[in-house]
Amino acid sequence: MSQTNPVIYFEIPVHDLNRAEKFYTAVFNFKFEKEIIDGYEMSLFPFEEASIGISGALAKGDAYTPTKQGVIIYFKTQDMNATLEKVVSEGGKILYPKTINDLLGFIVAELEDSEGNRIALHQTIN
Repeated sequence: MSQTNPVIYFEIPVHDLNRAEKFYTAVFNFKFEKEIIDGYEMSLFPFEEASIGISGALAKGDAYTPTKQGVIIYFKTQDMNATLEKVVSEGGKILYPKTINDLLGFIVAELEDSEGNRIALHQTIN
């Protein structure tokens, strides 16, 4: 049996699915597929079976409450500054400013999305 990374899927709670889709599309250029799963409205992030990494969904329903507490999901970016500019222009907020870790070779920042969730950005330093 081969070893895999332990996390395979995530769901980001939303109040307004259309507003959240607009935010994530504007900031990251994602395209979503809408589904009803177990009676809940979902907008699925892009997923390629053969690609490395995990995917997930924006999720709306009584079981889903956006929050700035709890698990933080990191989205990869190639250009931290441009992504943070898009976050602010789309109504998001910077919660933890761009921070460079030269020793480990990455840049991180945390933000509040259109729904009130804390998510993070990660950029590898080339």
